[in-house]
Amino acid sequence: DEDMGNSEIGHNAIGCGRVFEQGASLVKNAIENGNLFDGVIWQELIDNVNTHHSRLHFIGLLSNGNVHSHIDHLEALLAEAKKQGVKKACAHILLDGRDVPPTSALEYVNRLENFLAALKDDSDIDFAIASGGGRMKITMDRYQANWQLVELGWKTHVLGEGRTFESASEAIGILRQENPKVIDQDLPPFVIARNKNPLGPITENDSVIFFNFRGDRAIEMSVAFENEDFDKFSRGPRLNVKYAGMMQYDGDALIPKKYLVDPPGIDRTMGEYLVKAGIKQLAISETQKFGHVTYFFNGNRSGKFDESMENYIEIPSDIVPYEERPWMKAAEITDKVIEAIQGGDYQFIRLNYANGDMVGHTGVPDAVEIAVETVDLCLARLLDAVKEANGVLIVTADHGNSDDMFQRDKKSGEVVFDEQTGNPKPKTAHSLNPVPVYIFNPTGTVKMKLSDNNDLGISSLAATCLKLLGFEPPQDYTPSIIDLN
Repeated sequence: DEDMGNSEIGHNAIGCGRVFEQGASLVKNAIENGNLFDGVIWQELIDNVNTHHSRLHFIGLLSNGNVHSHIDHLEALLAEAKKQGVKKACAHILLDGRDVPPTSALEYVNRLENFLAALKDDSDIDFAIASGGGRMKITMDRYQANWQLVELGWKTHVLGEGRTFESASEAIGILRQENPKVIDQDLPPFVIARNKNPLGPITENDSVIFFNFRGDRAIEMSVAFENEDFDKFSRGPRLNVKYAGMMQYDGDALIPKKYLVDPPGIDRTMGEYLVKAGIKQLAISETQKFGHVTYFFNGNRSGKFDESMENYIEIPSDIVPYEERPWMKAAEITDKVIEAIQGGDYQFIRLNYANGDMVGHTGVPDAVEIAVETVDLCLARLLDAVKEANGVLIVTADHGNSDDMFQRDKKSGEVVFDEQTGNPKPKTAHSLNPVPVYIFNPTGTVKMKLSDNNDLGISSLAATCLKLLGFEPPQDYTPSIIDLN
């Protein structure tokens, strides 16, 4: 399978005990069968711009990484918009370099620029890239870690404020010349100008689509567009625009209110099962993964199933580049978890160390080594606490990242070297390697053996945890990786 795992799908699978059709395939199918374009929301957005002779805007991550978005989806939306009479459309692109090679932005920008040029088969069609920037510099913040990124995205995409260039490809070329070491995700924001004016700011009666299908990094911009009561930054004059997401990114908070494709329906999660069974739970991580051990783990559900049975702890993440503090908040998380184990109030604790993923995405091997060593030290402390409490510890991952830090030849698997520097080319994307799972049962609290079933995966962990806690997993859960003696 050439599709990388990601944290959203991984935590869904771990917490829900099953594998669900997810955003990427749901959107692909809705485009191919036409349901997206037959939908009420799509028609409302198109009718709005056709009625007012205004612009249709697309904001999102430009790559084929298929983790947050896919360039195929954007091109399909643009082509259909033209087919339905839209004359003016703008793409506000976030550069990836995280789920795809770290300096591959021009591959996607050139493709999109050529695609847009091909759509202009007559003079009254004006489709163009209007703004952009690296995904870790503007717009795609998550879990309210740094609203300044969203504010900068708003100024860039909506207000058309910032450094101007004649094209996106020119912007990337010049920005790379100025900082040769910069990778795509960290490129500064840019605005495309025509006759010295911003080409495509978002103005009155425009329609806007956030074309990412994954929600965590699309929620905050959606809130900025939709909320009347908004105090995170000054948005300028309140615009009357039609806004929709590719999907609904938070079903409980109804963010956004309008969306093009229905999200997956997930029910009967492990967290809900344990609450009903009277098991008190703790979920803990730092900001960058807090939503994963809560929202995604609970099947894309905000909030708790039962306030009296669940405690969620968020350790605020540092707002600095991860390679500068690769230890992140692992020690603080470990302190809290050991305190919880020793306190004896919780029968089930779930935690996420963000280091391996967040530092792995930087592509800086020295920092990654420190990140992994940090987690090693913290796990050693947890092992002692679990042993003292006669507990059981499961250690796993939702996908790979720090396990493979260099680009590899697709045929030979050999490391690819940079011809100019002679150094290995850094890899910032998730790996395709299988993830490990370890069960630490130091005092023999549970008598068990590994299952003979070979067709298992991370969705097996929900059934595994339920068995370890003495419960019978639901029949439609992926089978446990252990059998009890």
